[in-house]
Amino acid sequence: MPVKIPDALPATRILTEENVFVMTEKRSQTQDIRPLRIAILNLMPTKEKTETQLLRLISNSPLQVEITLLRTGTYEATHTSLDYLDTFYRTLSDVENEFFDGLIITGAPVEKLDFADVLYWEELTRVMDWADQRVFSTLFICWAAQAGLYYHYGIQKHPLSQKLFGVFDTSITDPYDRLLCGLDDTFTVPMSRHTALDEEALARCAEVTVLATSPETGAALVRSKDGRRVFATGHSEYDRDSLAHEYTRDVAKNLPIDLPRHYYPGDDPTQTPPLRWHAHASVLFSNWLNYFVYQETPFDLRQGFAPLKTHYENSQS
Repeated sequence: MPVKIPDALPATRILTEENVFVMTEKRSQTQDIRPLRIAILNLMPTKEKTETQLLRLISNSPLQVEITLLRTGTYEATHTSLDYLDTFYRTLSDVENEFFDGLIITGAPVEKLDFADVLYWEELTRVMDWADQRVFSTLFICWAAQAGLYYHYGIQKHPLSQKLFGVFDTSITDPYDRLLCGLDDTFTVPMSRHTALDEEALARCAEVTVLATSPETGAALVRSKDGRRVFATGHSEYDRDSLAHEYTRDVAKNLPIDLPRHYYPGDDPTQTPPLRWHAHASVLFSNWLNYFVYQETPFDLRQGFAPLKTHYENSQS
């Protein structure tokens, strides 16, 4: 089934050329079924590329999905034109009175900063509070996963002595969890981050479950016990060459960067890296959409649903 996106969005052409089933707004007007309403808060600087990566995975599902792209209103992106943002994106103030079946919050290149020092941190906390009241399930990716675990459960991050950079084998802890249905015991996940979660605090938190982990990366996939919040610390949505672009970018800037681990054949950056993670990424996104959104969200979103406690301090009351 298709993912519904704006007619003129550049991702429409790219996905159509890949034979990914997308549905433009014009065609969707003839459909009588209710699509899932999924919002994407895109915090990545390369917004067009991130849109395409996420839409490619969301579309690999038997569900019709209507996408709303969100951006920060208090911080102006520097890598994407204002005209593009005004054409395709909305802000929290535009949608705060609406309900959504699901929300995806992407990573962001701000992980070296303390959370409170991120320029749009206050706005992000408002988004997370809004999501608890008006979104059935939220998927947090990479830095957003760290931010969500900190804000909702008080789990801190800490700096790594060396950037976690590469594609890593990850083992599931519960093969019967619905989010992991169809996944092999071990799968691979691209990682690109300078910080890691406080694993001891994560283990002590009774409100969440660690579903996948690795000795090299720590927790890779976590969810709240009720499934309303899912945290992925890697970048399953990355393309084959995403890590390569990051590596060559930093080399060109004379920044300290090692080869991404377990990525290039023979650790030779002239070789094409094999794509080894998209199968599990497709299953993961399909499971989230099906089991934690479609199967649980009310048909009439106007009826609402039980709101969640909004943040860590409230959860201690």
